[in-house]
Amino acid sequence: MWSVPKVLFFTVVAATNMTIVHMLDFCQKADSECQSQDISPSALQPRAQILNSRWNASVLSLIQNLNHFRVSRAFPIDEVQGNAVRTVKNCIFSESSPTPLKGRLRLAAVSKDVLEGLLDLDMSVTQSEEFLLYTSGGRCLPGSQPLAHRYGGHQFGYWAGQLGDGRAHLLGQYTNRKGDTWELQLKGSGKTPYSRSGDGRAVVRSSLREFLGSEAMHFLGVPTSRAASLVVSDEPVLRDQFYDGNVKTERGAVVLRIAKSWFRIGSLEILSRSGELDLLRKLLNFVIEEHFPSIQSKDSDKYLVFYSRVVNDTAHLMAQWASVGFAHGVCNTDNFSLLSITIDYGPFGFMESYNPGFVPNTSDDEGRYSVGAQASVGLFNLDKLLDALRPLLTAGQQLAAETVLKGYVDIYKTRIHHLFKAKLGLLGDDVEDDYIIALLLQVMEDTQADFTMTFRQLSEASAQQLHKHNFTQAWALEDLSSHGHFADWLSTYLQRLSRQSHDKDVERRGRMKGVNPRYVLRNWMAESAIREAEMNNFSEVVLLHRILSSPFITQTSAEEAGYAARPPRWAQGLKVSCSS
Repeated sequence: MWSVPKVLFFTVVAATNMTIVHMLDFCQKADSECQSQDISPSALQPRAQILNSRWNASVLSLIQNLNHFRVSRAFPIDEVQGNAVRTVKNCIFSESSPTPLKGRLRLAAVSKDVLEGLLDLDMSVTQSEEFLLYTSGGRCLPGSQPLAHRYGGHQFGYWAGQLGDGRAHLLGQYTNRKGDTWELQLKGSGKTPYSRSGDGRAVVRSSLREFLGSEAMHFLGVPTSRAASLVVSDEPVLRDQFYDGNVKTERGAVVLRIAKSWFRIGSLEILSRSGELDLLRKLLNFVIEEHFPSIQSKDSDKYLVFYSRVVNDTAHLMAQWASVGFAHGVCNTDNFSLLSITIDYGPFGFMESYNPGFVPNTSDDEGRYSVGAQASVGLFNLDKLLDALRPLLTAGQQLAAETVLKGYVDIYKTRIHHLFKAKLGLLGDDVEDDYIIALLLQVMEDTQADFTMTFRQLSEASAQQLHKHNFTQAWALEDLSSHGHFADWLSTYLQRLSRQSHDKDVERRGRMKGVNPRYVLRNWMAESAIREAEMNNFSEVVLLHRILSSPFITQTSAEEAGYAARPPRWAQGLKVSCSS
């Protein structure tokens, strides 16, 4: 039996409600800039009375329940006001107002699932000018107290000191009709005290990728922040996209994104390293009480239990990333959520040809955050979280936490094993399962087979087609079949399937198609939509959003667009960087 020298993914190196009396009008003065706002070329029509009434009825509950970010009342706010860049001490948030985008605004995309399902809004509100302003930072919702969060982080393995929300503003918390609380945040909404040398803006290409990327991950079943809307402006923004001295003028954009919490490992690191232990304890207590209700507040080991939960959930998240071929691109501690959800979409990418060394971020020269290294990076980040918690732990709790951390590897291995068994339709346990998974991945790597479509086409092929090696309609499997050991692997795989008693082939294919997507957000798809969006054509963004909202279902429009076909040759040279 052929030995497999290495296997990616299987080894890890060591508010109170507020009553609003009335709504503000969109334009309170007839200046040219105010009058030039629009949503799309087709939206330049007078607003109907019914639209205003729907807006008021739909958004009233959002405004009435948009609490001042409750943590701001529990903690001291930065004593210095304004957006001037500075070193901030003894607080967790700074008051910071969004800077309105300049020039004409256009609504490029919205998520109906987020607006209606999470924020209780009627989709008709998106046709109003008010919506455009509220979601771009041009006007703050009544009841909102915009804040910028102070945090630090380890970036590419080194402590970077104070970082913080350099271009994001927390608008507040909203508790919807289901009782779920969401934190609303604008990204690309202007300078804050944490902007350092930045301008506080985000550009169209990165904002579009964040909108589509976070929504795509949600519908793939991966824990993530969500995106409600994307607003594009005519405001010029200068960017050196690949840090090669080639500065270009791009356009500013703002994403309204939401999450249960935006606290990250770096939120605790900055307080611990600054010796602000009272604040560290208060913030940790707040996070536990708000987001980990099963942990008893009076438990003397609650910080240890919290750490154990984060270790477990992070291991699961890393495995889920691997199962869909997702590479975050910048796995710094300031980008790792304490709730173990995917946040801060920058130069991410979905792997095409299977390659453990795939690095989506051209700024990552050493490949620290390659897709094959993410599990190890998760371990590194959790170690830094433990360092941040040490001042609050007894000697015995520290030893126990170190033992918990050592268990991360086994948690990850167990989870990734189960995920890939599901991707292959394997039921029960068999001594050959590890070998079947490992050998397939090695053959995929050797042949540069497409990651997503290999598993999808295995899901779609009947047992008879597999026995006959009939891959004429399956280009990824055709590539795979060129390997000298593919026939041996396929024979072993089919024998394993035959040992699954009472498992019909149609049931096996149904299970596999439910976990192996046909469509993921490939870089070339995002790039094509970006090019159209930069010319104010957002139809491709809308199409992609619709397709990626049902990634496991074959869709005629997606097939016609080539979203399940071989990536076009022009896409081979695409690059993504940290610059946005």
